[in-house]
Amino acid sequence: MQVSQVAGLDACAVPGVDPAKVEAVAASLIDVDEAIDLAEMFRLLGDPTRVRILFALLEGELCVCDLAAVVDTSETKVSQAMRLLRGAGIVRNRRSGRNVFYRLDDAHVRMILDLSREHLAHTDAGH
Repeated sequence: MQVSQVAGLDACAVPGVDPAKVEAVAASLIDVDEAIDLAEMFRLLGDPTRVRILFALLEGELCVCDLAAVVDTSETKVSQAMRLLRGAGIVRNRRSGRNVFYRLDDAHVRMILDLSREHLAHTDAGH
């Protein structure tokens, strides 16, 4: 009995490699270490509370207690999130007396958030 193989929708219907394309793409592909760093950054965005905190910081600098009130969570959870986000270079902090204020690290973080939200709206609209 002959068993036929059915290619999935995401598989090549006709197996074969285009050496020129593979070489061109491989030459511009990011290296493994950079891919690990990017994956880690996106992993940090995998938590809804951290995402809401970052979007709150789009409005400007806030302290932990203000962030906790805005995103409706505990100050402890915000502090833990800030430690992770600061370590990843996504937010910066400034101490003023006994308070620590946080802001987005730079315009690149703002752009990632804005583009991600725009992409989500685009995919939700069915485009």
